[in-house]
Amino acid sequence: VQLQAFGGGLVQAGGSLRLSCIASGFFGDTFSMYVLAWFRQAPGKEREFVAGINAAGIVATYYADSVRGRSTISRDNARNTLYLQINNVKAEDTAVYYCAAGRTVLHFPERSQYTSWGQGTLVTVSS
Repeated sequence: VQLQAFGGGLVQAGGSLRLSCIASGFFGDTFSMYVLAWFRQAPGKEREFVAGINAAGIVATYYADSVRGRSTISRDNARNTLYLQINNVKAEDTAVYYCAAGRTVLHFPERSQYTSWGQGTLVTVSS
C-alpha cells in the first residue's frame, strides 16, 4: 500500500490546518480494512503519534493529549482518503506529518504496528 500526504504549508497560530492522505496499491484487500493514523516529527524530536482511526465498522478514534479537543481524524473509504484537521494551531504543532496504515494495530500509538507510511508533509506554524 502506498500513501501520499498533502496539505502542509505555513499556518498562522490560532488558525486551522487540514491534511489529506491518499492510499493506493491494494492487492486482495481494501482501504476500509486498514487502521489509519497520523504521526508527526518535530525538528530534533522523535516521531510521535497524533491521532488514529479504526478500520471499517463502528468508528473509533484516538487522539494524543497534545491535540485532543482541537483535532479531528476522519476517513472516506470511497475515496481511499484519510484526513486530519487541527484547529487553534500552536507553534508546537510545527512538524512533518506522516500518515500510516496497518491491518493489525492493537495499540494506536505504536509505530511498529503500521506497515505503510506516507512521505510526510511539512506544517509550519507562524506566530
